[in-house]
Amino acid sequence: MNYSQSVLNGDRLLLARLLTQVENDSPESRAALIELFPHTGKAHLIGVTGAPGTGKSSLVNQLALHFRKIQNKRVAIIAVDPSSPFTGGAVLGDRVRMRDLSGDTGVFIRSMATRGSLGGLAQSTANMSQVFDAAGFDIVIIETVGAGQSEVDVARLAHTTLVVEAPGLGDDIQAIKAGILEVADILVINKSDRPGVENTEKALKSMLDLAHPTERVFQHHGQLMRTSAPKQDSPSAPMWIPPIVRTVATEGKGIAELAESIAGHVAHLTQSGDWAVRDRARLEVELDALIRETLVNRFRENVPQKQVDDALERIIQRELSPWEAVKSLMNGGYK
Repeated sequence: MNYSQSVLNGDRLLLARLLTQVENDSPESRAALIELFPHTGKAHLIGVTGAPGTGKSSLVNQLALHFRKIQNKRVAIIAVDPSSPFTGGAVLGDRVRMRDLSGDTGVFIRSMATRGSLGGLAQSTANMSQVFDAAGFDIVIIETVGAGQSEVDVARLAHTTLVVEAPGLGDDIQAIKAGILEVADILVINKSDRPGVENTEKALKSMLDLAHPTERVFQHHGQLMRTSAPKQDSPSAPMWIPPIVRTVATEGKGIAELAESIAGHVAHLTQSGDWAVRDRARLEVELDALIRETLVNRFRENVPQKQVDDALERIIQRELSPWEAVKSLMNGGYK
C-alpha cells in the first residue's frame, strides 16, 4: 500500500494507519518515511512539558482551538501518555479532555504510549512529527508526561518548548530540579487563579535572572547539543529571554497572550537563524541514533548470542574487563 501518496493527498484514514505503522516501526512505515522526508521541514513543532497536574492537556486543547479559530492553521497533537504496566497501551486521558476539538478536520489528535522509553518520549515521536509535517499540518504540538529526562527530549524535538507550572503543587517551582529553565523557551503558569501565583512567578523570575545563558547546552544520549546560541551583545539577534505567561486554560484566559509569545519566539528563531540551528541539531541526533541502532543490529546478526553471554560471564567473574570484551567481540570473538 502506498501510504505516502495518500498522506500527501490528505487521506485521514490512511494517515491514521501510517501513524500506527510508525509506532510499531514496521518496514512499511520506514519506506513511507523515506518517501515523505523531502516534504518535511515546514511545520512549527511546539513541545509542551511540565509536572503532572499542571493542566498541560487543557492548555494544549485551548492553544489548538486558538490556532484553528483565530489563525486558521492546521494543528496536529501528539499526546504522549504513560504506558500501562500491563498492556503497554496509552491511558488516552488526553483524548477525553480534548473533546472540544473533535469533528474538526483541521485537527488531528494522536495518543501514543511511552512504552518505557527514557523520559516518557517514545522513540517514534520524531517520526510521527515528520508524518504530520509532510501531511501539511502547520503546527505539531507534542505533549509529554513531564517526568525527568523528557524535558530534554522535547527540547531536542521542538522549535519552541513550553514549560507549564502551576501554583500550590508542593514546591515553589517543582521542575527546577530537572533543569527546567535550560529547555524552556516560554514559561507558562497555568491555573493562575489559584493562591500562590505571585510566589511562583517571583521564583521563576529570580531563577531566570540567575540563568540568562548566552548559550544553552543540553545532553542527549551522551551527546552535547547546543541551541539558542546568539550572543546577547549582537544587535541583530538579541538573546531570547523566556517570557512568563499566566493562563487559566479551563476558562481560556491568557491563551491569546501565550499564542503571541509563541509567535514572538518564531520571529526570533527566524531572525537569529536559530530555526536552522535547531533543525540541524535535531536531525544530527536522529542520524546518530539510527547509526547506533543499525550498528547494534549488524553486530547482533554477526556475533552469536552465546559469545556475548560468555563475555558477560567472564566480566562478572572479573576475568575480563568490559573494554577488553567489547574489543574481542567487535573483532569476531576471542583470540
